Amino acid sequence: MTSWSDGRASPTVDRRAPRTTGRRRARAPKPVWRRVLDVALWTVVVVCGLAYATSLAVPLWFQLHQQRLLIVTSGSMAPKFDAGDAVVLRAISEESDLKVGQIISFWPIGSDDLVTHRIVALRKLPDLRQDETTGRMVAQLDANGEQRTKSYVVTKGDANAEADVNATPVGRVRGVQLAVHKGWGWVLQWAGSAQGRAVMLVPPLLALATLELLSIGDARRARRARPAAETADRRMDELLLD
Repeated sequence: MTSWSDGRASPTVDRRAPRTTGRRRARAPKPVWRRVLDVALWTVVVVCGLAYATSLAVPLWFQLHQQRLLIVTSGSMAPKFDAGDAVVLRAISEESDLKVGQIISFWPIGSDDLVTHRIVALRKLPDLRQDETTGRMVAQLDANGEQRTKSYVVTKGDANAEADVNATPVGRVRGVQLAVHKGWGWVLQWAGSAQGRAVMLVPPLLALATLELLSIGDARRARRARPAAETADRRMDELLLD
């Protein structure tokens, strides 16, 4: 510390260069190849992410509207729709909802595979049950001793020459066809498969990991490329403060 000629203490002079605060150091521009790579990686993330979200949103949208999408796997209803199309179904609440000429999806007796065919007739047939003793089918009677009947639908594929062998109980009808979307079936089937999920999820995850690694590399290079003047400034500050 120095003093004035009259003995007063002179103020301390800070000889350090003024520092600029609150501003970030400008980053060096990225090379063209790196900018192109970033755009390509983000494109993969966005496109695959939208595809996966759509594969989940489309069936959900129909469910929220009390409808279902059914993927067609055979050509028995050509030319109305073919294998690979998707059929929109509406569940029935009353037996009266069914009419001749409608296209329905149902579980045939003795099968768990859905079939989509056209109704060609509505029938009231005897309600039969197998007798445990004789093994024969026996008609069921109501409280008045009259034979009980059940409602059945007789169906046929538009491309088939004959009607389906067995009539189907109305209770096994899943829904009535509302609309057909050509080609949706194959897309939805692929999107729901393990291969489809892998194609939609693995590439964006790899792209995000690559972007993160590139960002870490950029930060390391930026630290190594700091100007020598900054280091000299710091050393000068240390000397003045000693």
